[in-house]
Amino acid sequence: MVDRLVNSEANTRRIASVENCFGSSGVPLAMQGRVLVGEGVLTKMCRKRPKSRQFFLFNDILVYGNIVIGKKKYNKQHIMPLEEVSLESIADNQAYRNGWYIRTTTKSFVVFAATSTEKQEWMAHINKCVEDLLRKSGKKPVENHAAVWVPDTDASVCMHCKKTQFTFIQRRHHCRNCGAVVCAGCSTKKFLLPQQSTKALRVCDACYERLKQVPSSHAAGENSSAAATSTGNKLNTTTGDSSNDEDSDEETVSPGGESHDEPRFYGDSSVLSAADDSSTITSPSSATSAPAASSLEVPQEAPTVQNAPTAVATTGGIC
Repeated sequence: MVDRLVNSEANTRRIASVENCFGSSGVPLAMQGRVLVGEGVLTKMCRKRPKSRQFFLFNDILVYGNIVIGKKKYNKQHIMPLEEVSLESIADNQAYRNGWYIRTTTKSFVVFAATSTEKQEWMAHINKCVEDLLRKSGKKPVENHAAVWVPDTDASVCMHCKKTQFTFIQRRHHCRNCGAVVCAGCSTKKFLLPQQSTKALRVCDACYERLKQVPSSHAAGENSSAAATSTGNKLNTTTGDSSNDEDSDEETVSPGGESHDEPRFYGDSSVLSAADDSSTITSPSSATSAPAASSLEVPQEAPTVQNAPTAVATTGGIC
């Protein structure tokens, strides 16, 4: 289905609309052979709270951005090569439902769909794109991924020393290797994690000691995997976020006021049967026919995020 869209005018219009909605804050997305497979709103678990994000699935990349004006404008564009992407489903619990991990070598986080059906659709389409891409390139799946950060709200005290109480003065820090929330005294060192950055990053003292004992070519991957395993049970129930999310700038989209629109996947035969695709999701001039990019209005079966507003907020760094 995707191959049929490669050189279609409909695909060209869709990609152009995505570029227009990001404006100068985004990079050009059109390139030979690239297809927009689907798009829609997902709730991303960020460092301080869950937030609505607009996601765009292409046949080779996954793009997401902050929602500035629902269905019209996005910023803070982030691009994730699908060759690095790995998905893992998360079991539902009382607080969160319909979630899964999105992991890459440089960034990993949790997202939630509004319904179980949407979760299945997103995961199936992403996995299919990854499989097709790896098959065509002949590459093997990436095994080493960045750690998922534990949310600030899940750690009132340092996860290592178990003593330091976090306050306005005593700041939280995240280990870039295992994702744990630690105090300054338990994260005094930095270590080079080549897959994440060309500069040495803050790591907890426990990870630093382990990383020193591992050859540099394996340090980031093996220890990140080990650390993720050691905290995996907690992360499956509390979820987390990845690198450098600061929750600083508030977005202008208003909470509520619009019903939740289901995501749209253009590779589906039901979509391909449409003769005219003038109702491009993100077109600024087609707001009435576009799928949701507004603040996520959670249906009954959607992930219930306790004490978290549905209004989204931009971040000073990566979110």
